[in-house]
Amino acid sequence: GLDPDGRSGGAMFTGLIAEVGTALRLVQKGSEAELSVSCGNIIQEAKPGDSISVDGACVTVERLTREGFTAFLSRETLQKTTLGDLRPGAAVNLEAALRPTDRLGGHLVQGHVEGIGTVLALERVGEGAMLRVEIPEELTPFVVSKGSVALAGVSLTVAALRGREVEVALIPASLKATTLGGAAAGRRVNVETDVVGRYIVAYLKGLRGERGLSVDELIKQGF
Repeated sequence: GLDPDGRSGGAMFTGLIAEVGTALRLVQKGSEAELSVSCGNIIQEAKPGDSISVDGACVTVERLTREGFTAFLSRETLQKTTLGDLRPGAAVNLEAALRPTDRLGGHLVQGHVEGIGTVLALERVGEGAMLRVEIPEELTPFVVSKGSVALAGVSLTVAALRGREVEVALIPASLKATTLGGAAAGRRVNVETDVVGRYIVAYLKGLRGERGLSVDELIKQGF
C-alpha cells in the first residue's frame, strides 16, 4: 500500500545501487511534479506501481518509457528530498525494491528520506575516499560510529561522527558505481539513518521515558 506521501510504504531497499541513471526532466504540475529518468537494466522487470529508490527517495513508477520511467513526486517529496533540485542531465542512484526472494546485502533502507545533508569534503585516500557530510541536528542520535547510514541512497558504514559531521569511507566500487564519486563540497544529499537503530532508540525511550540513553543502558538491554 501507499503511505500518505504516495510512496510504497512497505518497500525496502538495501542501499546497494543497481545503476546510475540520468534525470531527463522534472515537470512541475502545481505543487507536485513528474520526474522522467533514463536508465537501463533496472526497468527490465519493472512495471507501473513498482517502487524504485532515486537518490535514496522511494518513488512509484508511474509509467515505463522508451528511455526508462516516469514517477510522480508529491509536494512533500519535493520539499523534503533533493529530488526537487534535479536538473536535466543530473546523475541519480537507482535501486529497485527488494523482492521476497532477494538476498539482503548492504543494510535495510526504507527510502524514506529523513533530512538533507551537505557535503563538506571528498578526500581521495589511495583507491578509495573519505566523504564528510554535515547532517541535520535531529538525526545525530540515530547515527553511531561503525553503524549504517544511507547517503543519496548508498549504504555506508560510519567511520567517525563529530557533532553533526559524519565521515564515511567510500570503497573504489562506491566511487565508480554511484554518484558519490563526483560529490563536491556544498552538494545536498538525502539522508536516511539505520531503521534498526531508530527502532532501538524508540524502544529504549519508551522503556526509560525521555531520560536520554547511555551506552551502559544499551548494554544492559542487550544491544
